[in-house]
This record gives sequence, structure tokens and C-alpha cells, in this order.
Amino acid sequence: MRKSRPKKRVILPDPKFNEVLVTKFVNNLMYEGKKNLAFKVFYEAIEIVSEKMQEDGLEVWKKALANVTPAVEVRSRRIGGATFQIPSEIRAGRKMSIGMKNLIGYSRKRHEKSMGQKLAGEIMAGYKEEGSAFKKKEDTHRMAEANKAFSHFRF
Repeated sequence: MRKSRPKKRVILPDPKFNEVLVTKFVNNLMYEGKKNLAFKVFYEAIEIVSEKMQEDGLEVWKKALANVTPAVEVRSRRIGGATFQIPSEIRAGRKMSIGMKNLIGYSRKRHEKSMGQKLAGEIMAGYKEEGSAFKKKEDTHRMAEANKAFSHFRF
């Protein structure tokens, strides 16, 4: 669009927990428009988490999502023939999106039977500050810390 920024779409809250964040997560989890199946997978994962951890599954999921969400990232910028990795803050919307995508992506790579179990495993690992999604966040922060010297080249 040339003139104006596109309007933010209104996302409706999910039917069970009445949370917009859950719907956003399920939209990222969904394949080929199969939202009903994605909701089933998510609710199964929350059910497994609440059984195993003896806590509210939704609260555990929120804490896990907060734990795997990065605060800074590095962006490549070409300056005078050399490419620098420049650390920069991430805006709130992108921050949450990256956290969700990491949690879902690394849960898909786990070796459990169903997607619900895989997602539950990654949520519990994220809650305990371990697992692949949390490691990805730590690596991102470490990269930003290592390239702090180039932060004066900000965009």
C-alpha cells in the first residue's frame, strides 16, 4: 500500500479460555486452514500439561511463552563492504510472534507420538527454562551481546 498502513485485524478470543493470545497461538499452529484441528491439538496439550504439572495449564503455557520470547535480535546491515550483525530491540508484536513460532517449530521437531504431546513437552520444557525453544532465545541473546560493539550502527 502506498498511502497508509494497513489496519490491524481484530482477532476474536478463543471459545474455551476467552483469550486472544490463545487464538493467535492457534493461528500459528494451524496447517491448511484446519483451525478446529489446531484448537484440538492446543487444548490436548494444555490438558496434558495441567495433568503432569498439577497446575493451571494455561498459566504454565503463558509462563513458557514468556520464557521463550526474545527481547533483542541481530539484523544484518552492510556498511562499507562489510556485513555487520547489529543488535536491536524487538517491538512487542514481533516479539510475541517469534516466541510462538519458536515454541511451535521446536515442538514439531520433538519425538513424541502426537502433536498434542509434542507441544505439551515443549511447553513444560519452556516453563522450566530448558528445551530447544528456550535455547534458541538464549542463543539470540548471546549473539546480540557478542555484537554489542556494533550497536551504534542502528537503523
